[in-house]
Amino acid sequence: MAVQTRVVSIFFIQLVLLAVSGPNRVDGAGLRTGYYDESCPDAETIALKTIRKAISKDVTLAAALLRLHFHDCFVRGCEASVLLDAAEKGDAEKDASPNFSLRGYEVIDDVKSAIEKSCPGVVSCADILVLAARDAVRLTGGSFWKAETGRRDGRISLSKEADENLPSSNFNIAQLKQNFASKGLTKRDLAVLSGAHTIGVASCFVINDRLYNFTGRSDTDPALDPTFASELKKKCKPGGGGPVLELDQGSSTVSDAHFYKAVRQNRGLLTSDAALLNDHVTRAYVNSQSTSAAAGPTFGRDFGESMVKMGEIGVLTGNEGEIRKHCAFVN
Repeated sequence: MAVQTRVVSIFFIQLVLLAVSGPNRVDGAGLRTGYYDESCPDAETIALKTIRKAISKDVTLAAALLRLHFHDCFVRGCEASVLLDAAEKGDAEKDASPNFSLRGYEVIDDVKSAIEKSCPGVVSCADILVLAARDAVRLTGGSFWKAETGRRDGRISLSKEADENLPSSNFNIAQLKQNFASKGLTKRDLAVLSGAHTIGVASCFVINDRLYNFTGRSDTDPALDPTFASELKKKCKPGGGGPVLELDQGSSTVSDAHFYKAVRQNRGLLTSDAALLNDHVTRAYVNSQSTSAAAGPTFGRDFGESMVKMGEIGVLTGNEGEIRKHCAFVN
């Protein structure tokens, strides 16, 4: 069985070369809302029920599911390659260093299993990732948007592609803009999707250099509020030891616009969060969401729109790819 699920045939080499030869497209051709209305009418209800059960037991899974979707789409497109186990040890996307801390695979498996009982071989793992991310936001007080579905699952997952395509939390604004542009996303999308950091946590290791060795001279990032930096140093020891930290201090389990207030006050946890203040478009969005009385509702709307757009990156539809029977293995 292991050989059967792990072998990628020569038939797909041309597809691999096409996928690697150019940037992911953002077009969403073949996707639509209500794609499963006839073939699996209860799919979204089953997904929501399963995800609600998981998040009710561990609210931190909401951020984990949102992150899984993001990390999937930025490598090969939104085709569930992040869920595949390696064909050879340590060779899949989930084995790449940016993905070591990914969680929530078991929730996706539970959703897939529940849907398969109702509609076997119909709903893709790629679409389940989309629904899980949408519902994770919804279940933590965020907005609801109509998710486009109709994706099919990819058959290839390579760790090196995750290393090459995923943005780092240490990226500056130029690197972030370039990375997002390569996926067909705008500077505004960058500012909006960074708002995903309204929920979730990060380890002290992630900000170690920012606190203790920002330029290689045992210094602290000058863009970090000094008082906040002192607070963080009390928690995080040199070398990265310490507890997990809220990405949005005091509001890390609620999907709202509070993240932008922290960034505007130079209290964004990650270097990439602080970088939003270094471009006029992203800075303007941070300011609008941190000062406007309508910040919450407009952020919710904007986030849904940018999530739909991100969900269209490099999708497989029609006869492309497959509908996996199990999300960790090709058929």
